Amino acid sequence: MSCSAERAPPAAIVFGCAGEALGRDERALFADANPLGFILFARNCREPGQVRDLVAALRDSVGRQDAPVLIDQEGGRVQRLAPPHWRRRPPWRSFGDMAAKEGLDRAVEAAGAAAREIAGELAELGIDVNCLPLLDVPAPGGHGVIGDRAFSDDPGTVAALGRAVCEGLLAGGVVPVVKHIPGHGRAAVDSHRALPVVDVPVHALAADFAPFRALRDMPWAMTAHVVYTAFDATAPATLSRAAVARAIRGLIGFDGLLISDDLCMDALSGGPASRARAALDAGCDAVLHCNGELAGMRAAIEGVDAMTGRAMARFRRGRAMARDKMPQAAAGAGA
Repeated sequence: MSCSAERAPPAAIVFGCAGEALGRDERALFADANPLGFILFARNCREPGQVRDLVAALRDSVGRQDAPVLIDQEGGRVQRLAPPHWRRRPPWRSFGDMAAKEGLDRAVEAAGAAAREIAGELAELGIDVNCLPLLDVPAPGGHGVIGDRAFSDDPGTVAALGRAVCEGLLAGGVVPVVKHIPGHGRAAVDSHRALPVVDVPVHALAADFAPFRALRDMPWAMTAHVVYTAFDATAPATLSRAAVARAIRGLIGFDGLLISDDLCMDALSGGPASRARAALDAGCDAVLHCNGELAGMRAAIEGVDAMTGRAMARFRRGRAMARDKMPQAAAGAGA
């Protein structure tokens, strides 16, 4: 189902929510703001029936069954759906280790199968976008926030395993989000806590960019809150017109839907509205506001416009890609 022609395009923002059920004030805010979609965290996910009800309520609040519902269902340290109701999954580094020991073909097969399993779990809940895979290439001195979430230190292995995961998610009708473009592996601090600065020349970033360039045909990407002085001496990629234009859209060649990492992270300064406005002005198609706090969401929406025609075309292209990759019987069943 596409966005209703009778409604204005949705606002270029994805919101979190506070708990396991949608509150009255949240419902009213979402109905008024009409965000593009929503993102779930562990605080929102207790058991399958409850999650399905919450997903339905979120979409009902904006009156759009095509409103995307996102999640970070990686495995390892980042797994919003956890036992006993959902399978505990290893960090993705285990597939890079498998590639080194058993060969890349075996690891690609296993990673694709794992991604299809994840897509099946998400589809049962109505969740249709997964913020996965990480295409970050860890570098010496990089902060452990990436660590074993990354596939490998080798860009070629990262690209091959990343594509397997994307294809596996798409085959299950779930849109993948490659992250953190143009690369978080060199960051020496955690961007949840502070603003990382990567001070190397453009040519030294070739390995960082390589997996993203190899997967530039994927439907969605999430930015890195990292300053790359080769493009912008002060602003992180999320807020930098130069980094978006020259690195993400230019050298990498990504032309899918570009969404910011969480605006609530401490790497960014200023209020919610100014952060949102700066990210959209820099070239993000939409922004992500995750903490579920009403005051922050109300403030953030003041800095957000409706999705542009180009952004909506990118959004629809991603939805069509997932539909086209699904096995025919499954695609028909979900129509």
